[in-house]
Amino acid sequence: MIKRTLYFGNPAYLSLKNEQMVVKLPGVEKSNVSEIIKKESVTTIPIEDIGVVVLDCQQLTITQGLIEHLLDNNCALISCDSHHLPVGLMLPLCGNTTQTERFRNQIEVSLPLKKQLWQQTIRAKILNQMTVLDNATNDTHNCMRVWADDVRSGDSDNMEARAAAYYWRNLFPNVDGFVRNRDGVNPNKLLNYGYAILRAIIARSLVSSGLLPTLGIFHHNKYNAYCLADDIMEPYRPYVDKIVLDIIDSYGIDTDLTKEVKVAFLSIPVIDVVIDGRKSPLMIAASTTTASLAACFAGEQRKISYPLMQ
Repeated sequence: MIKRTLYFGNPAYLSLKNEQMVVKLPGVEKSNVSEIIKKESVTTIPIEDIGVVVLDCQQLTITQGLIEHLLDNNCALISCDSHHLPVGLMLPLCGNTTQTERFRNQIEVSLPLKKQLWQQTIRAKILNQMTVLDNATNDTHNCMRVWADDVRSGDSDNMEARAAAYYWRNLFPNVDGFVRNRDGVNPNKLLNYGYAILRAIIARSLVSSGLLPTLGIFHHNKYNAYCLADDIMEPYRPYVDKIVLDIIDSYGIDTDLTKEVKVAFLSIPVIDVVIDGRKSPLMIAASTTTASLAACFAGEQRKISYPLMQ
């Protein structure tokens, strides 16, 4: 089942009633309009249908009861700061019936297997970047395929960085000397926003697969609580890059994070992706990927199921 992604960018009161999220508008509640209009302004959404909630308004109120039920249903809550950029992520502590066993498998995974999994991850990422670049420039970039094929165990030759330098330089040719940097010039702000939503989707899938999002196979920053999510989202990043390209085509390179732009990013969970010849929405594909990772940690298989862009 495809879970919904909800975005709240205006003042609202979010509460729980009968296993439903209840959305009330403070302006209507405090006005002198009739009770009929007040009731019609109230929206309810089944908790079981919600996968991600983005809270992007300083005047939002959410009850503890609603938060509890959202987390019980493996929902990811994203909180944005005063600049409308994601600043926090809340996930359930327990999302799988065999979580303890899977934690142990993850903690005890061997270094050679970690290196092989990272090799697979970077290969998939570079191939997907190549597809985005080919489509964006109406040209072929065979060097990306060569670099993907040359990725060794653990990416010991750092092919990821070589491919990234070429990719970003050619993806946004109208931005002089563009460098991917969280605090850099546009479209970095757009990429940051899209990646934050993607990160929440991947982290949510990791929890549902009984894995710790903190313990990565490559990323290991002690200040990063989502190292594994950052690892596994790498081959999925080009899907966000494609959305950013579409946004730039529609609104220009200097566009800000307007309501219309944010709505475009809410499509991330339902993007069609292909894994092993089977098409599914990205949110479902993410669960396939994290389940295969758990199987790798358990010694049941040696390959992560990643999507390849068409």
